Amino acid sequence: MRVSNVLGIENKKPSIEEILDSGKFLVSGEIGPPKGPDIEEMIGHIDLLKDRVHAMNITDNQSSVMKYPSLATALIILEHGGEPILQVTCRDRNRMAIESDLLFAYTRGVRSVLCLTGDSVPVGDHKECKSVFDLESVQLLNLFRTMEEGNDMGGNEMNGPVKFFPGAIVTPEADPLEPQLLKFEKKVEAGARWFQTQAIYDMDHFAKFMKGAREYPVKIQAGLVLLVSAGMAKYMNKNVPGVFVPDELVGEMAASEKGKALDTGIRIMARQIKRIREENLADGVHIMAIGKEGVVPRILEEAELDINDL
Repeated sequence: MRVSNVLGIENKKPSIEEILDSGKFLVSGEIGPPKGPDIEEMIGHIDLLKDRVHAMNITDNQSSVMKYPSLATALIILEHGGEPILQVTCRDRNRMAIESDLLFAYTRGVRSVLCLTGDSVPVGDHKECKSVFDLESVQLLNLFRTMEEGNDMGGNEMNGPVKFFPGAIVTPEADPLEPQLLKFEKKVEAGARWFQTQAIYDMDHFAKFMKGAREYPVKIQAGLVLLVSAGMAKYMNKNVPGVFVPDELVGEMAASEKGKALDTGIRIMARQIKRIREENLADGVHIMAIGKEGVVPRILEEAELDINDL
């Protein structure tokens, strides 16, 4: 358990590395920073979740849309007594800028980092922006190994090493799956210690994926995205690569009473969490409520999941 950093903030929360190493079921939520300086709602979400999940994942200009920074949000989470998972994408910063950000994060007590290549610029709201992509996710993972040895990526010695708990993303629903499995193996070899999956809905398919993934010495969290309407499910099937919502779930959402679709989505996610725990399909869950963070406590209650009982 980490104690203090240069800000003098005492972090009494166990790190996700400690939780996973202990064999406990890791529960994390997601914080989406706002587009602008008003962070009151975001802070409300942090305070709502900090004692209900082990850690909070902070998106980094998700979907190439400019937002309040992931690193600043990580510090706010620490200040409010939570445990942050810092997302770092390669789209917006070169290796030198990423290294500097990581040094700053380390001295402030951030230890868990999720490494992503990042969405392409044309899908976002700054279409004239120049992509960087100096690194991609596997190279970013290798950066952590280099810095842990006390060097930067330029081969220069630093005045001390840093030690993070680097994680990565995997997409079990990718079609075809074979290239994704090859990338998964490369990420493990590069030093990924744990994985969060992209959104999964087909639990039988996920169980088959995990049977092979269990052969590797890493922990895996199942990523779950809250369905809020049948239209959302159909849109993801049509437009989001690597996400597949089975027809029976689309039908269940469509059959919801008027104004009750969100309740159905909560019930579906709670059911998924229960199955993942009961069948030991994964080492934890990552809950993505995407704009509905206020219902996460309801999801956990319906799933009969209390981190204090794990």
